[in-house]
Amino acid sequence: MHQSSILKVIKLVQRLTLKSIVFNFKYLPFKDAIKLPFIVSNKVVFLKLSGNIKILSPIKTGMIQIGYDYGEGALFDKKNNRSIWQVEGTIIFKGTARIGYGSKIYVSKNGVLELGDNFVITSLTTIMAQKRITFGDNCLVSWECLFMDTDFHKIKDENQNVINPNKSITIGNKVWFGCRSSILKGTKIASNSVIGANSVVSKDISNTPGVYVGNPITLTKEKVTWEY
Repeated sequence: MHQSSILKVIKLVQRLTLKSIVFNFKYLPFKDAIKLPFIVSNKVVFLKLSGNIKILSPIKTGMIQIGYDYGEGALFDKKNNRSIWQVEGTIIFKGTARIGYGSKIYVSKNGVLELGDNFVITSLTTIMAQKRITFGDNCLVSWECLFMDTDFHKIKDENQNVINPNKSITIGNKVWFGCRSSILKGTKIASNSVIGANSVVSKDISNTPGVYVGNPITLTKEKVTWEY
């Protein structure tokens, strides 16, 4: 075994917690759970540990990690920031995922959250799915972002008809979300796009890949590429 592989195994063993074991055997059949694909930090709080999880790629130990540091170093208080897991619906993993510390995952009973391969949240981001939120492959989410496919509270017209129904969010492949961006219900984003810091998206921008910034969201540059 190469030295890099040995170091990787050691790191996974160091991160293995009782919560990891509980999580794997709660959501997966024994033959999959025994491989420990989920590594879960002790700083993850389970408010709702129900619903179901699907992994649509070959299962490997530590392929999905929740509640650890992915990218900021000393920028934030990792000691005291807890992650929240409140899931009653369905989460689909299409490959590896890193959900950074302090992040909050909420999926209601009828909600679906789909994460493409190589999905990364650096930290402190909230995802709230009451209908469906879909991420493509190779998406990178910076800190303190918000993804929400619902308003939570119903607004009714004079005839008592609901005028603000939940709407799905659909995100293409390789989309980078700058810090504190908010992605609201009804959003569609083209593959190979960048969403600038503090931007708000609440509409379909799936026809043109590029750099989008601001509120209201505005396309500022087409035909871009970005690197991890």
